[in-house]
Amino acid sequence: MRQLETPDWLRGRMTGVNMVFFLGGPQLGELEAGVVANWLGAPFSVVSGGVGCLLCTAWVALTTPALRHYRRETMETTAAVP
Repeated sequence: MRQLETPDWLRGRMTGVNMVFFLGGPQLGELEAGVVANWLGAPFSVVSGGVGCLLCTAWVALTTPALRHYRRETMETTAAVP
C-alpha cells in the first residue's frame, strides 16, 4: 500500500525507510523476548509477545479508521472520472 501511494520521485526514500523498519524491528523484538524470558521464563515471553502483537494490531485498527477503509482505486474507476 505504501509503494502504491508513494509518488515516483520519493520511492527510493520510502524503500530506505522500509528497510530500516525491516532490519531494525526484529532485533528489538529479540531484545524484548530475551529480557522477558530471562526474568519470567520462555513460555511467558512467547505468550506475552503474541498478546502484545494482537493488542498493538487492535490499537492501530481502532485508531486509524482511514487505514481500515482504504481501497485502492482501480483502472476502471480512475478512467471513468473525467
